[in-house]
Amino acid sequence: MRPSRLVLAFCLGCLASAAASGAAPTRMPALIPMPARVELGGGRVAVDPARLRAEGAEAERVAAFFSDLLRRSGQADAAPGAGATITFTLAPAADGPREGYRLHADAAGVRVEAATEAGLFYGAVTLWQLLDAEGRMPAVAIEDAPRFAWRGLMLDSARHLQSVEEIKSLLDAMALHKLNVFHWHLTDDQGWRIEIRRYPRLTEVGGCRIPAGDGGRDPATGTPRPYCGWYTQDQVREVVAYASARHITVVPEIEMPGHAQAAVAAYPALGSVAGPTAVSSDWGVHPYLFNVEEETLAFLENVLAEVIELFPGRYIHVGGDEAFKRQWENSPAVQARMRALGVEDETALQSWFMARIERFLVAHERRLIGWDEILEGGLPAEATVMSWRGTEGGIEAAEQGHDVVMAPSSELYLDYLQTDLPGEPPGRPSIIDLQQVYAFEPVPAALSAAEARHIVGVQANTWTEHLRSFDRVQHAMFPRAAALAEVAWSPKDERDFAAFRARLPAQLERYRALGLGYAHTPFSVRVEVDDRDADAARVRLSNPLGFEDIRYTLDGSAPDADSRRYTGAFDLAPPAELRAAVFDQGSPLAPPVARRIDAASRLRRDEEHLAMCSDSLTLRLEDDGPADGPRAIFNVDIFDPCWEWKDAPLAEARAVRVRAGRIPYYFQLAQDEGNRRVRPAATEHGELQLHAGCDGPELARIALPAGPAADGFATLETALPAGTGSGDLCLFFTGDTRPTIWVLDRVELVPGR
Repeated sequence: MRPSRLVLAFCLGCLASAAASGAAPTRMPALIPMPARVELGGGRVAVDPARLRAEGAEAERVAAFFSDLLRRSGQADAAPGAGATITFTLAPAADGPREGYRLHADAAGVRVEAATEAGLFYGAVTLWQLLDAEGRMPAVAIEDAPRFAWRGLMLDSARHLQSVEEIKSLLDAMALHKLNVFHWHLTDDQGWRIEIRRYPRLTEVGGCRIPAGDGGRDPATGTPRPYCGWYTQDQVREVVAYASARHITVVPEIEMPGHAQAAVAAYPALGSVAGPTAVSSDWGVHPYLFNVEEETLAFLENVLAEVIELFPGRYIHVGGDEAFKRQWENSPAVQARMRALGVEDETALQSWFMARIERFLVAHERRLIGWDEILEGGLPAEATVMSWRGTEGGIEAAEQGHDVVMAPSSELYLDYLQTDLPGEPPGRPSIIDLQQVYAFEPVPAALSAAEARHIVGVQANTWTEHLRSFDRVQHAMFPRAAALAEVAWSPKDERDFAAFRARLPAQLERYRALGLGYAHTPFSVRVEVDDRDADAARVRLSNPLGFEDIRYTLDGSAPDADSRRYTGAFDLAPPAELRAAVFDQGSPLAPPVARRIDAASRLRRDEEHLAMCSDSLTLRLEDDGPADGPRAIFNVDIFDPCWEWKDAPLAEARAVRVRAGRIPYYFQLAQDEGNRRVRPAATEHGELQLHAGCDGPELARIALPAGPAADGFATLETALPAGTGSGDLCLFFTGDTRPTIWVLDRVELVPGR
């Protein structure tokens, strides 16, 4: 069974017959990812979920999974009387791809057939999506198989740990998106999260760090409070088995030669510099590298031997990224080792290092995969490249005859923010929205047909520096994982974002039925208020995904499907309590947003409604306290902490009042350190300076206190010079205040000229 192009082919005779009988034509089902070929018949088929027939042990396992999925989504008892039977059939002799399947439903019953259990499993997922709440589905014939063999999702458990149950829930979600590779990032500078029995200090020491600031202190005693956690080998086996039952391969990542600080903290002799270190509480790029002595290589091989026993999949990910060579350059021992090996420079040394590790993996019937930096200095013979710094590394590797998984940070890093709306949680700079994920094409046009065959798949990565809770992990992943799934599974030429968007509301219903967390922000309302005129505010509403049915109220009541529909920008006379939500077929897609528009809001801006002056490296950062529970969130450009209020009504104000917070500066920037802009301070603790525009004259400055008040904030107020006219207001803090940094929380103009 070889899938053809996606054919949204309706059975015209069936439709004509349905029309003659007065039945409504069946519309295309909201499947994600869309199958390779769909042919719709006329009418709908009533299915009895209790009437399952499975032929063979593999089919019985799939039927049991399907039955449990119906139970978990509340559809197990949806049969309208005597419905049709569902039959799962394994047909090993069938011609077709390993993960392909056929699904056929008509009045005689529903049949799912595949050559392998994996294909049958994916057919069951499609069948589940086809069934409605009443146990009915369209008459349909589907012939389907994935475009790529590697359909991956990566989770970083090194920076913040997730429980085994949370990992399992993620694997469940992956299976329902037909994603089949779980890349598990288990070691890094901030934590070693996998038990290695031969080296217990890797978890006893490397599995704990003291978080920066108040988060690392006991609120009652002020003593250090470590953040600890790791997975036992029994827990790892449990996760691997759970994934395997869902036809997901777990690919572990053990970082080397860089991102090694947690390991070096546990066993200092592994490092390239003398002396002990601690597990890092900072984010960013760290200098620690494993040395290249035989004892260290033997250590890494012993670690990998235990990893191989735990993970039966073909691939072991060994990192290889961001291994900046300063420690190797400054180490006499490393330099002597290079001379003994006849290696000319540190880049070639990393290539030698990876080739040595690859030989060990190949001898144990495993295959090395690493980030695209492993290309530098020469690629090991059988290595696979995961291209994250754009697609260029993937192109180079494919041209050399190596397999490639495309995972560029510019399109597929899910810890980047999804929208520019205020409701986004902490995250990394810039925005990767749903449209951008969906538009990514894994096979570059620059490759020949033979080279293109080396693009074995595509993967999205979720780093967790700023994702302290599993709720935030889910927000980052979903619904962007749905877009990834369609990129990875569906035929290239048939991808259409407008059609995908139309199917998303049904996907959200599935998420809710299974209790899967997802981001509401893509389905929320962007509110833009032009309040330069004190007597009339101009309001514009929009949705990041382009959903057009926006309903709103102005009296503070919750909007519903009968509320006023937004048709274009409108004026209102303050005060007003605006509430707005996006609707689809009469149902809201996200909770309503609320915005108070009055005289006070006109003279106040929270940090999320201010612009960054240069936007060099803007992050959405969380405060360090309280130790437990919700924390304040700030937008800050860590390269140039400077905020701008455009068109501020300064002429109406006699003073400016600022609420500023202070958070730890927990970043290591390696070669980017020189890009930080530090404005000179004139007083001991620096100042808050106010300028008329970022390049304009100084309006005022306020000396900063030694620290914030007990609540973590400082309130600063200064008079404006007489004659100050309205215009852009620029605010920044002077001085290098590390290990902390001041951030802006709120700016208020004090009226009364």
